This record gives sequence, structure tokens and C-alpha cells, in this order.
Amino acid sequence: MDEIQTASTPRRRGRPPKDQSRHAEARARLIRVGVATLTEKGFSAVGIDEILKSVGVPKGSFYHYFGSKADFGLALIDAYAEYFAGKLDRWFLDESYPPLQRLQNFVADARDGMARYDFKRGCLVGNLGQEMGTLPEAFRERLADTFKDWEERTAGCLKAAQAAGELSQDADCDHLANFFWIGWEGAVLRSKLERSATPLDQFADGFFKLLQQYGETTP
Repeated sequence: MDEIQTASTPRRRGRPPKDQSRHAEARARLIRVGVATLTEKGFSAVGIDEILKSVGVPKGSFYHYFGSKADFGLALIDAYAEYFAGKLDRWFLDESYPPLQRLQNFVADARDGMARYDFKRGCLVGNLGQEMGTLPEAFRERLADTFKDWEERTAGCLKAAQAAGELSQDADCDHLANFFWIGWEGAVLRSKLERSATPLDQFADGFFKLLQQYGETTP
């Protein structure tokens, strides 16, 4: 681990000590590669040695960066949740499009993202949810909180659609957002299984047709 800085040890202004900087960079690389790996493979199947080798971190150094494999997994969930929240905000808060078009734009972007990797990569949070029976219990709350955050952001976009007159006030945006993520995660899993965009397209078509019941929308 990094040595503790003492008052008698001078620090360079404007940058962390060299060893601390290298430690942070290596840890960030491990997280980045770990996130990419878990979008394809299950957590239980991921070998730490495989990730260390791909990042160029010596075998046996893992515990300099994480207390355990479980701690590593929690760090991966947090990193993915932060990344995906930024993605949702980028689409849902883009006022150059009407609110429902923003949701459609997110769907199209996610579809293109899966196709780019030949549908081998899915959703890290959804993948881990499928494994929950064999994962540390600490993962459960973190995963549930992540889904809740995504649902709240989606509900915000749908409420903006209400304010813009695209959805009627009868629409329960929180319920619709919950329904969207339950269905979307299932479609992502099915697309990964079939190596096809068809399940994503089928779910999106059904969801936007559902929204038509609450106002004039164009799927």
C-alpha cells in the first residue's frame, strides 16, 4: 500500500507523489478492464490473474489495490453505475430533443453499442443480478440501488414528457420507468443470448406503443 505522508515529508505542489499516482493509475486500469470483462463474463467465472495480466500488473499485487475480490466487484459496480448514470443524463437531459425522443435516442445508442461488440457485451448490473445466488450479499443492495437510480432518471425524462404535453397526466411515470428497466434488462439478456438486436427492437416497439395510450407519441 502507499506510504502515509508525514508532516516532515515535503510534497510537490499540484501533483500527488509519484508512487501514489502510479497506484491510482493502475487501480483505475484494473477497474476499467474489470468492467469490460464483466459485461461479457460472470463474476464467478472471472479470473483475477486474467485481468492482472491484461493490465500489466504483476501477479500477487492485486491486494495492494483491493482488499478482496468482493471489494473489487463492488468497485466495478460503482464505476459502471457512475458511467451509466452519465450516459443516461447525456441522453435524457438533452433539451435539443423532445423528452420521448431522448428516450428513443438512448435506446438506439444502447442497441448500437451492443451491435458494436457483436452482442457479446451486455449490462454489468444485469449480469451480476443473474448471479446473485452465488455472489456476496453486499452486492444485492448495491445492484438494487443502481437500478433504482436508473429508474428515477428515466422517470424524470417521462415527467418532462408530461410537462411538454407528450404524455397525459394519467401516466404513472415511476411505474412506467420501473416497467421499462425490467423489460429492457430482459431484452438485453435475450439479445446477448441470441446475438441479435431483435429482442431489443421488440421490447422498444412494445414500450413506445404502450406510451401511445397516454398521449400522441411517435415510436
